[in-house]
Amino acid sequence: MDTRDYDDVPGTYVLDSRTYRKGYHVNMFLMSLNRAECRDTFAENERAYLDTFPMTDDQKEAVLDRRYLDLLKLGGNVYYAFKLVSYDKQPPQVMYGQMAQPSMSFEEFQEMMGKGGRSIDGNRTIAEWNNG
Repeated sequence: MDTRDYDDVPGTYVLDSRTYRKGYHVNMFLMSLNRAECRDTFAENERAYLDTFPMTDDQKEAVLDRRYLDLLKLGGNVYYAFKLVSYDKQPPQVMYGQMAQPSMSFEEFQEMMGKGGRSIDGNRTIAEWNNG
């Protein structure tokens, strides 16, 4: 597989030509949440609605468990993942906290951001994460 400059940025899961195919169906599910009738059907039985999409079991479980970072790793588009956060009537910081390394609660993420965010030191490359 070809590599890209951003492959060495820790915590970065870019939806690009290498990953969009594997996430196609999960993204179609997420975009379906734009329609009220789809949200209603999903609310009635989340698993049954997900089964109408040819997603992998890992993708379905990530949706059901609201594992947002895993959705990105499995080909989900971060902007489409917001549809699920919005469906749950959660603030985006819930998703952002899960995506932080290490994972943080809503409150921990809010506190970190209130203090100016995460330092770039130790977060520039995957090697820095692995040696940190």
